[in-house]
Amino acid sequence: MTLPKTASIVIIGGGVMGASVAYHLARRGVKDIVLLEKEDFFGLGATGRCAGGVRYQFATEVNIRLSLASLPMLERFREELGQEVDYRQCGYLFLLTNEHDIATFERNVTLQHNLSVMTEWLDGDAIRRRLPMMRLEDVLTGTFHHKDGLCDPNSVVMGYINSASRLGVQTLTGVSVTGIQTSGVKVTAVETDLGTIQTPLVVNAAGPWAGVIGQMAGVTIPITPVRRQMLTTTPLPEIPPDFPFVIDFAQSLYFHREGDGLLTGMSNPGEKAGFDQNVDSDWELTNLEKATERLPLLEKAGLASHWAGLYEVTPDAHPIYGRTPLEGFYVVAGFSGHGFMHGPVSGLLMAELILDGRASAVDVSMLDLARFTDGRLVHEYNVV
Repeated sequence: MTLPKTASIVIIGGGVMGASVAYHLARRGVKDIVLLEKEDFFGLGATGRCAGGVRYQFATEVNIRLSLASLPMLERFREELGQEVDYRQCGYLFLLTNEHDIATFERNVTLQHNLSVMTEWLDGDAIRRRLPMMRLEDVLTGTFHHKDGLCDPNSVVMGYINSASRLGVQTLTGVSVTGIQTSGVKVTAVETDLGTIQTPLVVNAAGPWAGVIGQMAGVTIPITPVRRQMLTTTPLPEIPPDFPFVIDFAQSLYFHREGDGLLTGMSNPGEKAGFDQNVDSDWELTNLEKATERLPLLEKAGLASHWAGLYEVTPDAHPIYGRTPLEGFYVVAGFSGHGFMHGPVSGLLMAELILDGRASAVDVSMLDLARFTDGRLVHEYNVV
């Protein structure tokens, strides 16, 4: 592998964000793009370690609009890019067990309906009839949207990587960024462990490491890496084929079918910030105990696999798009657990921001970096 000496654009990060940005810029005719990934394969970072969920059920207009633009891109992914991504619309079913969450979800569902996302309300009895294998005595109500579901992260990343490569993008793995060179208020080069690439434009799509890349450029990006982990079970034939993506919202506990078994995860509210991606065995035990209380079938299942990944969390659980105070240095990161599903449209939006000066597919002007210093935060409630 020979590292190029120059590039018109260097994209840092080969997960869904970087891959989508590379593809959409190349599709707009941009030449001489270099995409850098520090791992030996694309999509092994936060994208490859996520649960693969995609949904329309959010609490803010901008997140709902991102889903309205992004999820149909996954539906037509094979048609556009020639890559099957196994988009399964099993639906998300949020279980609500306290009145406070119900009041908030009522406002959320009203907003969703106003944006033509026709989320359904289900009462507790209807949910118990639908999921007779679960213990749901305390569930008061819930919400369901039939087009929420699951998609294969690796297939999406490689679909974008392969298509970007065909359009002339140099996609390089095993290259670690070690520094960002600047001159005055402009970016001038990206330093790596294999050499330096002179460039006038850098896209920071490094996910949980976006803050670190920002520090290299002298730009503060308020992104905190937080570990999240999950596990899969051996086959459970009792789980029906139409089992939805079930989320016990108050506990941040979730389940969905994975092959012939089940995947379960649970957010640890006490997790400290950091880059540790090892499985916390104590928290895994807590996850299993809570999961088994909800789904007793798990008592007879074995552990098939387990892993941990990183959320890239911002103070308001919304992403950051666009310019920074350093000219030529752009960022697309901070999706706070929602990045995979919004990766397709985010690449399109970044291409618009870079080439047109504004995003037109979805108005994300309120999700700029400056909002954190200006006090314009946009809080998302439906974080799992």
